[in-house]
Amino acid sequence: MIALDALLGLSLLPASALACLPGQEDLLGGACFSHPATGTAAGDLPLLAVDMPLLNGEAALCEVWHSPGPMQSGRQGAIRYRENDNLLFGCLSLAETSPDARPPLQLSAEAAYQSIFELLEARGFGAVLRFWNYFPAINQESHQIERYRQFNIGRQDAFLAHGRTVIGNVPAACALGTASGGLHVAFLATRADVIGIENPRQLAAYHYPSQYGPRSPTFSRAGLVRLGGQAMLFISGTASIVGHQTLHGGDVAAQTRECLHNIAAIVGEANRLAPDAGFHLDRLAYKVYVRHPADLAAVRAAMAEIIAAPLTAVFLQADVCRADLLVEIEASGGHAIADGAGA
Repeated sequence: MIALDALLGLSLLPASALACLPGQEDLLGGACFSHPATGTAAGDLPLLAVDMPLLNGEAALCEVWHSPGPMQSGRQGAIRYRENDNLLFGCLSLAETSPDARPPLQLSAEAAYQSIFELLEARGFGAVLRFWNYFPAINQESHQIERYRQFNIGRQDAFLAHGRTVIGNVPAACALGTASGGLHVAFLATRADVIGIENPRQLAAYHYPSQYGPRSPTFSRAGLVRLGGQAMLFISGTASIVGHQTLHGGDVAAQTRECLHNIAAIVGEANRLAPDAGFHLDRLAYKVYVRHPADLAAVRAAMAEIIAAPLTAVFLQADVCRADLLVEIEASGGHAIADGAGA
């Protein structure tokens, strides 16, 4: 159960258990993962249905965020959202269409982010804690450009159109390839100040050289926020990249260890900025994206080498944003985690 006094909490639970979860009035929203994607009846709760196979053996699993009510639910265009005084969770799914020769994914990403910023401005939520982005064929090329690079162009165009910075204090995020579907975006926003954190071992993604595409990715390595006196950390999708280069090509165990070394460096930066937070690798909730299902055992073993304590984690099969990356790990901490959430 989530602590009653927690301003934010996370549950990882089978989709079949979602309707039975007590305290429905405290649910913000989330995402459900299965293959194929299946909708979950949850009233007005904003939930993404993502076609992404689970590697833990579950048929369908939901990641659900909690916060004390009262809640207000709404819809603006394609976005479904839920909010209280402190937080807003929203999500939307868009098909890829284009009225001209521009790449459809680029236009869909721009449209999605434009609508998100319009909603947040209307509702008075000035900062995004993090974004989750999911779409198929992330490494494939169309319209003479890789689809992940198309997404980065559209996302950045929306940031610029709304006068938002694209370097420095930008939100944490991830972008992963799904088995099918359109563009899915979920986001968690707040009225509090969020500090973007960079990793001293890595070049900031928004400063990547042009070899990675005509527009750099618009995200920070992590976002740090204080809610109700509690420091919380949201770590972006993190891979085996040092500087701006992929390391350990073809070696999933070494890539996993490098991911965790990067996460440890981010945690160190967060603890430097918030000395009272006490963030630690064994107290984070993890979401692990593995390109090849056969690599799951090696990924688990590599994680166990570095994090000895039992993990709160979900393991998913997904394509990572670079074709030579075999695993990506995101994490969060400082918020409440439901008992028994993930293993």
